[in-house]
Amino acid sequence: MPDDRSERRRSGRPFLGWRYETLVPSPGPPPRRPTPEERAADADWETAKRRSEAETNRPLLVGLCLLVLIGTVMLLLTMIGVMPLLLAVLGCLACLAVAFPVFLVLAQSRSDMGELLARERGRRASEQERKRRELRERQEEHAARYTEWQHRRRVYEAQPRWHAVEVSEDTHRVVAVGGAEIGWSALLTTVGAALIRDGGDLTVVDLSGRAVAGQFVALTQRCGLIPRVWVLPADLPRMKLGANLNTRRRAAILAATVRAVDPGGDVDADRGVLERIFAVLGGDAEIVRVVAALGWLGLPGEDDARDDPALALLTGREREELREAFADDPAAAERACALRRALLPFEGLGIRAEQEPYAQVKIIATDRSAGEFAERAYGTYTAESLSTLLELRAARSGPGRPWTRMIVLCGADALPEWAVRRLTDAAARLATGVVLLYRRAGENALAQLRAEGVLPVVMRQPDADSAAAVADFLGADRRVRLHPLTEIVGAALDGTTADGYTTDTSQRVTAASPVRHAAKSIAPLTLVRHIRAATAWGKATTHAAEQDTLSAEDSTDRLITQKLDVYGLRRLPHTAMVLPGPSGAPVVADTNPGILTLPTATLRTAEEADAEAGTDTAEPAGEEAEANVGPPPERLDWRRPVG
Repeated sequence: MPDDRSERRRSGRPFLGWRYETLVPSPGPPPRRPTPEERAADADWETAKRRSEAETNRPLLVGLCLLVLIGTVMLLLTMIGVMPLLLAVLGCLACLAVAFPVFLVLAQSRSDMGELLARERGRRASEQERKRRELRERQEEHAARYTEWQHRRRVYEAQPRWHAVEVSEDTHRVVAVGGAEIGWSALLTTVGAALIRDGGDLTVVDLSGRAVAGQFVALTQRCGLIPRVWVLPADLPRMKLGANLNTRRRAAILAATVRAVDPGGDVDADRGVLERIFAVLGGDAEIVRVVAALGWLGLPGEDDARDDPALALLTGREREELREAFADDPAAAERACALRRALLPFEGLGIRAEQEPYAQVKIIATDRSAGEFAERAYGTYTAESLSTLLELRAARSGPGRPWTRMIVLCGADALPEWAVRRLTDAAARLATGVVLLYRRAGENALAQLRAEGVLPVVMRQPDADSAAAVADFLGADRRVRLHPLTEIVGAALDGTTADGYTTDTSQRVTAASPVRHAAKSIAPLTLVRHIRAATAWGKATTHAAEQDTLSAEDSTDRLITQKLDVYGLRRLPHTAMVLPGPSGAPVVADTNPGILTLPTATLRTAEEADAEAGTDTAEPAGEEAEANVGPPPERLDWRRPVG
């Protein structure tokens, strides 16, 4: 179990997802238990030997019996008077002389056979004792090997398989190209969960037209945090972003917004016009009054203002001062009409805004019904305001700890390239992490992928042209291996992204719990529990585990090879991310936040686990080859709160 220093070292380093990798190899089949050799029956062996001896001595035994028969016949003939006694005695002596050596030979053979059998019994007993001793030693060795195999098997089954993919310390921003709303939702929830776990600050600019941060909002609410959500244009009256800046900076932000929707204008001239209007109306003037002033300047005469209710926001004195300020600049008066058209969507900005406490999680989204024009205008205004605030904070306090603050821009394609570049430069000066999500691989997206200090991420591509550009960026003949879970859960939640940020009241927490706008940290085990209960990702992943989709026996044999060509990039699972691995070759990770709820997931990266465990590459254990595997990798105690 790692100490608190490991936890503190890791704080402020968000993770993007998880990579499936088994660091400890499979121990293979268990070693086979040695069995004793088959023993030949001693009785059968002795019987065979005696049978062989009998067959060898049978002629001598037959001859001996024949001699005894001849002597007996001669004695019988002598008794009945047929043969003389002397002749019978001589015949018996002759038979005895022949039979005696034969008898000696047979007796010697029996004696030799007895000695042979005795020696063989002794040899066999010694051999059996030696074999029993060797068998006992082999069994003891097998017991030790089997104990080691059991240990290695337990290490293999208990090892973490899903390792965190973290943002390295030298990475300034993450650029993801491709991915539908469901993939962005998974990535944003994973990144956001990692950040709020350590008490970080997160700002989400959602230009997708869908509620891609909806699952993350549900998670933060379940954790007791109150996210500040502004959906434009409906929440424009409540939003005060950029309204507290001085006249020069407010004019620069509005001029940049006009440039985004009307690229043909002169941004310096527009900024000058707006600064003069603020000088008349006051630095804290609301945008609705600025729009009214632009409309007043665009009118050719005073009589044309009688029927315009918007001009009632201006006093008579302010109208006169505006006329005097632009009396010698007719071109500015002509440009006022174009400025008014560009800033008209911001009329309600901040008119009902109140002083609100600091919020750890802020989400600024555009409604899908607003249209492309308004989406570009609102997105540019938000990006410019954030850039200005970042520059002010960097000048006041200097850069902080990297990635403790983060800005996620969903739908960066909608913004002009210069607005995105200014936002990333300002964030880099304050060491604020930036995550840019592009729908397709356009020219700006590819330039961001190739920039220095960028972690390039490739997700599912929407069309063939975008896939071809990404395939060219990755290189020819690239392949990755996918876990089935990535495809199963992504397919199960495809099309489930909500259209808005209005949450169902039945889904909210009703139990008494502390509610706050910010928290220093959230206990990891609490975060895991809330991911499982409050997000669709946690529920889907838990269901997959209950259906035995993720068994303890899963191995790299189940991984699916995916080619990163045009066809393969368009068929990537929704939550799959292709990013450069330690060796530079592309690897695949899963941004599904529900993986954190699995028992085989860890917050350690694969490189950290491999380095700290000191595992050695070895052959699978068998009868003749033994693997030399080091101690099991230490699993991060991510269930403990950050100290």
